[in-house]
Amino acid sequence: MSEFTFLKGSEDWWRQAVVYQIYPRSFADANGDGIGDLQGIISRVPYLKKLGINAVWLSPFYPSALADGGYDVDDYRNIDPRIGTLDDFDQMIDALHAEGIRVIVDIVPNHSGSNHVWFQEALKSPKGSPARDRYIFRDGKGEHGEIRPSELASHFGPSGWTRIIEPDGTPGQWYMHLFASEQPDFNWDNQEVRDDFLKTMRFWSDRGVDGYRIDVAHALIKNLANGHLPERQSYDLSVMKKDGSDDLFDRDEVHDIYKSWRKIFNEYDPPRMAVAEAWVWPHRRPPYASTEELGQSFNFDMLGAGWDAAKVRDVVRLNLKTAADNGTSTTWVLSNHDIIRHATRLGLPNDLDVAKWYAKNRFDPHVNVEQGLARAKALTQALLALPGSTYLYQGEELGLQEHLTIPAEQMQDPQFFRNPDVGLSRDGCRVPLPWARSGQSLGFGPGGSHLPQPAWYVDYSVEAEDGFAGSTLEFYRRALSLRAGLVCEEKWHEVKHWFNSNVLHFKRPNGWQSVTNFGSKPVKLPKGEVILLSQPLVGGKLGPNTTVWIK
Repeated sequence: MSEFTFLKGSEDWWRQAVVYQIYPRSFADANGDGIGDLQGIISRVPYLKKLGINAVWLSPFYPSALADGGYDVDDYRNIDPRIGTLDDFDQMIDALHAEGIRVIVDIVPNHSGSNHVWFQEALKSPKGSPARDRYIFRDGKGEHGEIRPSELASHFGPSGWTRIIEPDGTPGQWYMHLFASEQPDFNWDNQEVRDDFLKTMRFWSDRGVDGYRIDVAHALIKNLANGHLPERQSYDLSVMKKDGSDDLFDRDEVHDIYKSWRKIFNEYDPPRMAVAEAWVWPHRRPPYASTEELGQSFNFDMLGAGWDAAKVRDVVRLNLKTAADNGTSTTWVLSNHDIIRHATRLGLPNDLDVAKWYAKNRFDPHVNVEQGLARAKALTQALLALPGSTYLYQGEELGLQEHLTIPAEQMQDPQFFRNPDVGLSRDGCRVPLPWARSGQSLGFGPGGSHLPQPAWYVDYSVEAEDGFAGSTLEFYRRALSLRAGLVCEEKWHEVKHWFNSNVLHFKRPNGWQSVTNFGSKPVKLPKGEVILLSQPLVGGKLGPNTTVWIK
């Protein structure tokens, strides 16, 4: 059986699913406190059904101090009171399942929040105690332990170590955190940590959760043997070892954890799935995505391809071949809660260093909005034509641009405040969605929004686009409806380009084709019935920045 064969049956629903990511705090607010909640999601289930998705993925909704947008989890088996209750969660599951929409939830296993009961116990316990062994505590260097244990930066800078005050009031040990200091890393060499996450998986699976998105899935195991401590100043993929022996990431031993999780997943009917957020070398992704482990691993390669036919083609070929060689299902991603929206990125010059550009130009960005949206729609349509799952991010179906001009005093992202030389904030893609043309928060909720909405959101609201021919929302609805009818049990030809290097062409044996024009001039269409265009034809030809489906 080819990897391009759609496997029917509920056990394999995720292999070709369209998954819609919900950032709960910014999706819909039912109680008017300015923060999105579970009842808000329930109120929008009809919208999600009409959109035509197969599943939703919810970013963290757990109790949290929000030091990092909810990814500092204080209780893995509960709901943040600002977002709802476990009863609300059960209602949401029932409402989504009633419409045939599966539910994937975020699990954050590399670190907890600093208010987690275990970490608070560790702070009150002595050095060498079982409570501290659940995390990575070490003595400092220097005469009085005043020097951090190793030269380890965090993703949010500047140091991956923070010193605590001991119960007797004296400066004491240091703990490791690859992210914010409010996110202490777990010690996955500790069996109690492993057992507790198995308990968490059963807890949510018992409540009807269909799958899991695993945050920083490649980082759980560190090289801590014989007193060794990792050192790292850059988190660029280029410095990561490629053979599974890296001190911090993608160590071979991490796969033992996911094999144990798979045993839990397989206790359920249908088996639960998971998708790894694993920023690893492409040849290292397949084990995470195997059916002996999680089932899928995010393919982020397209994020760096830009609007370049050759790069897009290479990414497609590599990932389809990897899927073929390993019997896995690939994923296609253009936006999420951590990156600038692709409608904005594609309105910037190719090969631009976005972080440096943002730091210098965010209040005067000069984004080609029209070009960015055209390319965003065209590339999304092309990816929807490919085998594998497509992950969409809330608001992209409205054509939302990144909100680049949020005043610093209104930002919430620690990445912005702790990297002053870069200043790349993720808040711009986390702004609450616009549902209506008017109102205090454009229909998000009756009490305003926790991040400011720009004035131009009015024209991108659901109300402004719903039912209007040519709107981005109606384009997404049509694309997802057609995709659902055309995804079937048949093999695909190898992806190839057609006519010239600026045109990308996918062809299926039943005659359905996808053609994308990356060039600056219109090109002729292949014969057949046009069933979807991301932009109107130009003189009967496929214009620049446009994709067409033909059968």
